[in-house]
Amino acid sequence: MEPVVRIRGRMAPLDRADVDTDQIVPKQFLKRIERTGYGPFLFYDWRAAGDFVLDRPEHAGASILVTGANFGCGSSREHAPWAIRDAGYRAIIAPSFADIFRGNCYKTGLLAVTLPESQVRHLIDLASEDPSAEITVDLEAREVRSEGVAYRFDIDPFARDCMLRGLDNIALVERHAPDIDAFETRRPAWLPAAR
Repeated sequence: MEPVVRIRGRMAPLDRADVDTDQIVPKQFLKRIERTGYGPFLFYDWRAAGDFVLDRPEHAGASILVTGANFGCGSSREHAPWAIRDAGYRAIIAPSFADIFRGNCYKTGLLAVTLPESQVRHLIDLASEDPSAEITVDLEAREVRSEGVAYRFDIDPFARDCMLRGLDNIALVERHAPDIDAFETRRPAWLPAAR
């Protein structure tokens, strides 16, 4: 996973609350185990219905999704943040997230930022009125900055540290490989092993 320090880019406004993971990536596309290749299925049913806000030309290339409360509710499928990341988004800003979804975002390198409803409303309005407006999501400073404003956000310190250093769960374990090997050499051979 590559480190996430600062993301600067345009926003795509998805002005909806309670977006569940089946809306983010429908179940019929969950037939692969790779983390990539899900981007074309992001919000598939909404896109198929036509005139979906994220498909409008003015939001093409946006890297920050700004949306309503309780984003990522529903099932715990990891494919949802994979699809969002695969579609080119690096951060999501919302008033609240489902806990499991937020955790899956951090493990994928997708920064989930929680801001008060009024601040998210300002960003959604800004993205809708001026799609060329850019903001900065600064994980190091824990700030979202747009013209004339700086919104502070909190994040779990462990998740922040892992994202700043680009460490996913596998990389965290691999950092202790010498200790694991040393433990295995001391472990009696007669004990059961998971191999």
